[in-house]
Amino acid sequence: MPFLTSLATDDLVKNTLAEKLRQQILAGNLKPGERIVEGKWAARFGVAQASIREAINILSQAGFVTKASGRSARVIHLSEIDVSHIYEIRGAIEGLAARTAAREERSVKALQSAMNSMRKSAKAGDLEGLIDGDLLFHLELCNLSCNSFLVDQSRRLLLPLFAFVRMRVSASGQSPSAWDKDLAAHQKIIDLISEGEADVAEHYVKRAMERFAQTAYDNWEKREASGK
Repeated sequence: MPFLTSLATDDLVKNTLAEKLRQQILAGNLKPGERIVEGKWAARFGVAQASIREAINILSQAGFVTKASGRSARVIHLSEIDVSHIYEIRGAIEGLAARTAAREERSVKALQSAMNSMRKSAKAGDLEGLIDGDLLFHLELCNLSCNSFLVDQSRRLLLPLFAFVRMRVSASGQSPSAWDKDLAAHQKIIDLISEGEADVAEHYVKRAMERFAQTAYDNWEKREASGK
């Protein structure tokens, strides 16, 4: 029992430190592309450097941090071109997922639950919850493909992108109202899958990704550049 208690305590410490670092990222104290110096943050939080390393690993899995072999971890940074390319690939991957789900008449219960969560968060002005629901929606959409390769690739794209979304939204002070049109598009995806409209669902998702990419640029990059 003491051993299990120790493990539970270690996990709590790692996750607490990961959340502290995440808040530093969202607050802009750790900027996109900035190197995370383990010794610096270990000293600031009064913990062992190994604990910071473990916290960084947690953030890496969540998409907030990139780690290359033999190099220091850095806060995720995506250029305008990177974001555009990601949305292009998402259109292909998620379009295929929607097509498969509609053709195979898969249940949309998980998608609708994520959609309801997004609506609830939007109504409450909870932008963090809205982003959580949005990420869950797209992960669930890819899960409906029942294609493990597609699911794996989607996670590789979605987790870093949505981590970057949080950072940009936090920097821009964006309001949940900016997402209103996107909520309707998400519901349309559910409806098309439910109706078994495989071709239409795939085409709609691809077009929706083009709009989502433009929304991302309008709401983060342009607002940041204008200082608003």
